[in-house]
Amino acid sequence: MTLKNNALIDVEIVERVEETTEIARFALRRPDGAPLPGFTAGAHIDVEISEGLIRQYSLSNDPTLRDHYEITVLKEPESRGGSAKLHADFTVGDHLRISAPRNMFELSDGAAPVMLFAGGIGITPLLAMAHTLHHDARAFELHYCARTPESMALRARLQESGFANHVYFHFDNGPEAQLLDISAVMAGSGGDAQIYVCGPSGFIDWVCDSARKAGLPEQQIHKEFFAATTDLPSAQDNSSFDVTVASSGETFTVGPDETIIEVLEDHGIEILMSCQQGICGSCATKVLEGEVAHHDQVLTEDQKTEERLFTPCCSRAVPGGRLVLDL
Repeated sequence: MTLKNNALIDVEIVERVEETTEIARFALRRPDGAPLPGFTAGAHIDVEISEGLIRQYSLSNDPTLRDHYEITVLKEPESRGGSAKLHADFTVGDHLRISAPRNMFELSDGAAPVMLFAGGIGITPLLAMAHTLHHDARAFELHYCARTPESMALRARLQESGFANHVYFHFDNGPEAQLLDISAVMAGSGGDAQIYVCGPSGFIDWVCDSARKAGLPEQQIHKEFFAATTDLPSAQDNSSFDVTVASSGETFTVGPDETIIEVLEDHGIEILMSCQQGICGSCATKVLEGEVAHHDQVLTEDQKTEERLFTPCCSRAVPGGRLVLDL
């Protein structure tokens, strides 16, 4: 996997903290101390761990600080190589190359209250959001769920923050009274509340379904996945189809076992890409004509329908269709 058309930034690991036995926090700075690109809460960066090994990690530090970035990495039990290598091979003084931040999980504008729900390592983008909401004096709550206190990363950061009174911890092994009563929280959130959730897919589904049951409209529910789920193209979806590049008129056939990005790359047409799973949004491309079979987990319904965006790393044309791309 490579990062296309994207200037990488050399950074040095200046701090490594073992948040838990399975989670490490890394602080990254430029070697010359120059400011890093600014970012907004919810943003992530691509990290080149080794040649061809690129992973995405949310930035968890206060976005007003540009002297460093912080990423917090769970060593996944079924790691594809990224998190395991970071944990095993990288410490203070080592260098990495990263992309500039990108954000597909932006905080909404306005004064509406915000409800943040973190499941496990899903706390990382929500911590940055809490910093921003606190700076903006905006009403919010952060509900953080984990199996045990010992498995909860960044807990000390939250307890020592200026917004600690907005944070609620919930542990699976704790007393029943402290478990997250999602129905009660949603009922008390107010009809204009904006909901943000990040964590395992089952946790995200639970929070989003609870918000819908409480009557909150879809445009007020925002989610970010850290890994693709099993919503993959079916055998029927994987039939061949054509894609046309609008600027040149060239048309290429995408085979059942090919992605649009692979076919375009074979013909010298590069699109910025990273995760190749439809969870980071870096390859989002506008469709001028045709019907898309969407398989991403990052674009909103408005982005799919109103802005006509899709992710060519995993999405396809409907069977028998053709897509004309704004390229």
